[in-house]
Amino acid sequence: MPVWVWVLIAIGVVVVLGVLGWNALARRRTSRLQDRFGPEYDRMVGTAENKREAESDLAAREERRAQLDIRPLSPAACARYIESWQVVQAQFVDDPSVAVASADSLIQSVMSERGYPVDDFEQRAADVSVDHPQVVENYRDGHRLAEAGAGGTGSTESLRQAMRHYRAVVVGVVVAGALTTAVPAAETAYHLAPKFELASPFTCPACLSSAKV
Repeated sequence: MPVWVWVLIAIGVVVVLGVLGWNALARRRTSRLQDRFGPEYDRMVGTAENKREAESDLAAREERRAQLDIRPLSPAACARYIESWQVVQAQFVDDPSVAVASADSLIQSVMSERGYPVDDFEQRAADVSVDHPQVVENYRDGHRLAEAGAGGTGSTESLRQAMRHYRAVVVGVVVAGALTTAVPAAETAYHLAPKFELASPFTCPACLSSAKV
């Protein structure tokens, strides 16, 4: 067999192995991003032009998040924010729109104290999605309803829903944030939080632990 034929065969084998290796890496990347971002992965794939673009965006979020100094809240800060949240919830009875605006402001304060940049909502949501993919869905829904309320097009019921979504965010970025910068095991509770009654109290395990010392 001529030498050039062997060369072509060798090149073909290298190309096939390269394609197989690339596909294996792509599958591992997809699996890792799905595990980390959960429903946020599905949302991005559904809104992007293609899966590759969506995954590139999510990977870029991870890189940006790695550059941020995200800090857990101290027990004292956790207790302070929980108390503030209870005050905000009480406002809802007399002035729902003001309560929702206060809730949004409180969440921004928490994020800022934890180290998340807060200049732009979409960037805030993207940054938070890396650590709390279940929370960010509630954050977006709450923000959308809050903006509608601020524009005068939201009903009292939609503002109530906004508060429930924001409550889920508080559970995520305050309560879990007092324990660690990311608590995957607690994510199950985050998407359940909107089902809780607005008046139902919640406490921070870290705060209770601190109080026993």
